[in-house]
Formats: sequence, C-alpha cells, structure tokens
Amino acid sequence: MAVVIAEEHPLTPDLALLFDRHTADMFAETPPESIYMMDKGALASPDIRFFVLRDVGHPLAMGAFKRIDAFHAEIKSMHVLAEARGRGLSKRMLDHLIATAKGDGFTRLSLETGIQSTFIAARALYGRAGFATCGPFGDYTLDPNSVYMTKSLA
Repeated sequence: MAVVIAEEHPLTPDLALLFDRHTADMFAETPPESIYMMDKGALASPDIRFFVLRDVGHPLAMGAFKRIDAFHAEIKSMHVLAEARGRGLSKRMLDHLIATAKGDGFTRLSLETGIQSTFIAARALYGRAGFATCGPFGDYTLDPNSVYMTKSLA
C-alpha cells in the first residue's frame, strides 16, 4: 500500500468526489441550519492547512485544520470515501492532523461533529484519540445537533 498524506490545494480537480461525498454525508441526516462544513473555496484560506491521503495517487481521504487563534485550531472537513473505510485511514489522517497542528505550535485542537447516527464512528475515533466533549468554542453556539470535542496538545 503506497499511502501518502500531503498538503494540497482544496481546488485540485481530482478531489471532486471527496467533496461531493462529504457534502452528501453532511446533508444526509443533519438539518441545514446545523451544517458547519466549509466548501472547498473556503478551505483555500491562508488560516487553513488542507491535507489529502492518496493511495497510489488516488485521493481517498481529506482533512484540514483551521487556526482559531495562536494556540487553538479546529479540525475541518475530515472525510474518507466509504469504499476505503475499514483500513485505518481515518486514524492515519487524524494522527497526521494532530501531529501537524502540534508541530505548528497549537496547544489545543477542537472539532464540531454531528449528533446523528452517521457520526457515531467519527465520535468514537475522536474519543479514542483523546478528544473529550466540551462546550461550543470559537464562533459556535449551542446547537442540539452538534457535539463539540477538544484535546490538549501540550
């Protein structure tokens, strides 16, 4: 398996399937007013580092983190194609995001995910990685469809 994770530009044309599937998953069970995903154009911001996991050149997963302040970042757009799940790729991407954020000097990494059943596996992955439930952070407010999680990187 020639799996490589590298920083890429979110507007790279061969990432369309990843973004289409991610968007479909977000809208599958979550009310539109509770969807906080960023589109690929917004992910091109200088405050965001965006990564793609490829296997023999094929994009199978993506993940990003967004700077909140000098010490706090937020995981965004974490997604693995359904047909590639069960291979540990989510864990590899999450580990990469955590290590990179820590290397960039962030001491806290947080995320927002859904409460719906489609997010059970994601919440379990984050929990195993040391993320704990917390209150809203950054610009978020209480949302009954959201779960907020955070992890100290210090």
